[in-house]
Amino acid sequence: MEDLVILFDVDNTLLDNDRIQADLAAHLESEYGAKARDRYQEIFEQIRGELGYADYLGALERYRIETMHDPRILRMASWLVDYPFADRLYPNALDAVGHARKFGHPVVLSDGDAVFQPHKVVRSGIWPAFNDDVLIYIHKEQELEDVERLYPARHYVMVDDKLRILAAMKQIWGKRLTTIFPRQGHYANDPAELAKYPPADFAVDHVSEVVRFDFSTVSA
Repeated sequence: MEDLVILFDVDNTLLDNDRIQADLAAHLESEYGAKARDRYQEIFEQIRGELGYADYLGALERYRIETMHDPRILRMASWLVDYPFADRLYPNALDAVGHARKFGHPVVLSDGDAVFQPHKVVRSGIWPAFNDDVLIYIHKEQELEDVERLYPARHYVMVDDKLRILAAMKQIWGKRLTTIFPRQGHYANDPAELAKYPPADFAVDHVSEVVRFDFSTVSA
């Protein structure tokens, strides 16, 4: 039983995922045309609605079925796999992780598929920065019992760009959880989304500001 476990989301918390998606859209349009870009995005959103998480390679597999006779499509996977994810880390994001380690045990708590999301976490440098303490679920807010089993603690902190996730976790853990909301990415800046949920315990404009957070004040 540790005193404090500090959980970090990945997409739009440590990693600028909006920029990655914009780069992907630009690449698809440049190499395959606007029609291919729009159709891939339609399939991507359809699969996200079905599964509850982003599945880039799954969307590509489904798109390929529609374009079986276009050999150019086979190069799309290489672009995704070889993407320079480390270049999309938010400035000083890993410094925030190092700062958190002075007070407790930092752990990645993310959502995603079982292939591309772990690949992205490794290639970005996030996985080694957390010393292999990485959890990736389909709906992480529904897996808190498993988080407690693997990383038992008296108190938890969650750093996440989605108020929906923070609110759901707060409902379960209550006072055992302190929430930190970095206002990064499209979810964190969507007025409609922000109006749906209560505010986090703490809000910062950028994850780099976590390096000034005194985690000793929240430890139980």
